[in-house]
Amino acid sequence: MTKGNKQEWSGKTAGADWMHSASIGIVRVIPLPLVYTFVSVFVIPWCMLINRKGFSAIWFFMRKRMKYSWIKSFWMTYINHCRFAEIIIDRFYMYGGGKFKFDIPESDIYKRYAQDDAGFVILSAHVGNYEIAGYELVADKKKFNALVYAKEAQVVMNNRQKLFVENNLKMILIQDDMSHLFEINNALARGESVSIPADRVFGSPRTVSVPFLGDKADFPLGPFAIAVQRELPVLAIHVMKTGVYHYTLSIRELSQGEGNMKHRAAHLAKEYAAHLESVVKEHPEQWFNYFDFFNGTEHSKNS
Repeated sequence: MTKGNKQEWSGKTAGADWMHSASIGIVRVIPLPLVYTFVSVFVIPWCMLINRKGFSAIWFFMRKRMKYSWIKSFWMTYINHCRFAEIIIDRFYMYGGGKFKFDIPESDIYKRYAQDDAGFVILSAHVGNYEIAGYELVADKKKFNALVYAKEAQVVMNNRQKLFVENNLKMILIQDDMSHLFEINNALARGESVSIPADRVFGSPRTVSVPFLGDKADFPLGPFAIAVQRELPVLAIHVMKTGVYHYTLSIRELSQGEGNMKHRAAHLAKEYAAHLESVVKEHPEQWFNYFDFFNGTEHSKNS
């Protein structure tokens, strides 16, 4: 476990507030397939030209990590940008009252912990559309807390808050003074669940290097240390888009192994990375880390 390069990002959806509000209104009246088509034809090509760093990171991922040919790597990079846009559009669609169908094969795993008195940790990543999970995995008995960035666009934050309140959810805002760590601790002490992104640094630069997609990758130590220090159950949950109006949730219970806290945190990180790798291999077009994930070089595109 080392102090590695930070994989931080602004956490803010691109665009002005009026653009977000207009997007919500558009998807209320225009079918999603038409919106998708317009964006993929008229917007995505320009985004790929302008945001060269994000394009290069995904092309490298497709070419070097997924081992695709040059032509397929370019095509999959384009599809990746299209999927990213669709994910954002889907969020606006839900903000406007839209509904999706969810397939949750391992729902019993989540329900078991949601009905228990003890708290538990959920590890997520920037693949698929994890935010939508918070609107579907509702637990009447305990509150679902989601760690989110405080500087997100105001329209997005307001709509998130509205949906969160309706579904017994709470946002824990990541703060520069690290006060969010106290909120996480208090929520877990109350027997609630806390969802934490485990693929990017959100505070301390300490990382743990584990095998991932044929190389070593630095994952933030914090999410794994939080679970290990409190000896809490850990679930890895990823929400993948599998149709225009359809999502599939992958839920995996992770083990912490044995030994001291350092060894257990490293074991947990390896388990998480292995599961994330299986998800990414199945849905490479929904990998939304727009920087060199394997050396921490930050790029400009955010998710």
